[in-house]
Amino acid sequence: MPIIIVSFLSRFLGRPIDIGLGPEPLINNVYHKKALELVGYSAQTFVNQVYFITDDFDIRADLVLKRPFRLLRNYYLFILSIIEYKCLYIYFNGGPLGFTHILWRIEPFVYKLANIKIVVMPYGGDIDEMSRAKNLLFKNAMSRDYPTHRFRRKRIETQIDMWTKHADHIIGGCDWVDYLYHWDTLMLAHFSIDTDSWKPAGKIDDRLELDKKNQFRILHAPNHRYIKGTKHFIDAVHSLNEEGFSIELVILEKVPNHEIKKIISSVNLVADQLIVGWYAMFALEAMAMEKPVLCYIREDLEKFYISSGLISDNELPIIKCSPLTVKETIKNMVLNRGKLAEIGKRSREYVVKYHSIESVGKIFRDINHSIGIRPKE
Repeated sequence: MPIIIVSFLSRFLGRPIDIGLGPEPLINNVYHKKALELVGYSAQTFVNQVYFITDDFDIRADLVLKRPFRLLRNYYLFILSIIEYKCLYIYFNGGPLGFTHILWRIEPFVYKLANIKIVVMPYGGDIDEMSRAKNLLFKNAMSRDYPTHRFRRKRIETQIDMWTKHADHIIGGCDWVDYLYHWDTLMLAHFSIDTDSWKPAGKIDDRLELDKKNQFRILHAPNHRYIKGTKHFIDAVHSLNEEGFSIELVILEKVPNHEIKKIISSVNLVADQLIVGWYAMFALEAMAMEKPVLCYIREDLEKFYISSGLISDNELPIIKCSPLTVKETIKNMVLNRGKLAEIGKRSREYVVKYHSIESVGKIFRDINHSIGIRPKE
């Protein structure tokens, strides 16, 4: 097969770039590239196409091969990957061949032939094999938001097995630990963020004065309404307003990342999600801007990460709530808004400590060293 011959021959190339990140168009990879560069690695992001969140990627196959040739994009990115990169950071749905109908099964084999190291990490949909889910709220939400997900279960299961056995290094964390049965590095979540870009807007005194004058505003930005528990936030705010409170719930959907940043700076509180049980990028963006975040945190996951030594007891600054407690939690925050500034301050400190590109870069450096990938001196 030509693809096997090409893969084998590529192992003799002097690849110019240390790390390739893709092909999923996730904003994680944009920050992961920065994290890798901070610790001395050359890195490049590559994607098949882009979503609404960001288009800030180095290589976009959709710009090289227009719609009539879209079926060739994955093969173009595969050739790019074996020519350019010494190591790939990918997700459990694979590299470029993972998005083809047939060749996804041989992708680990051809990368070994090419002598390219593979680091695999989850992001959510790539490992959500729902027969393994402990969280019934999430299982119910998946059934509503993605009813066709049940037809992908076997492929997801196969991809988890395939990459768990054949990747050079696996990163676990978040609620993803429910679906994985092995990892080499455990993190709270591999999410990284540029804390120089995402930072508080204005002086603290100015923000406090603004909080006193304005209606209490809460921002919620769901990409999946059931999975984020949007209805529970809407119902809670509606009920509190009927009781005489003045609360505005701002809901943004399919809004670019730079627009989200502007809105975050104008609200008192950010409502992340009430279903999944752990935080993700939207929460980190708000926390980096010193905004308190409402989020459902599964008690078993928090205890697990405390017991594993990743965080200390009571270190997580998120305002914890569930569908059953969200109304009272919001009410408490409105009545005690003087506490919000301190929670916001602790939130940014947490993000800097665990999710800044500096802190994640150090972890990536250790991972790369463990699989024999070192930057040029």
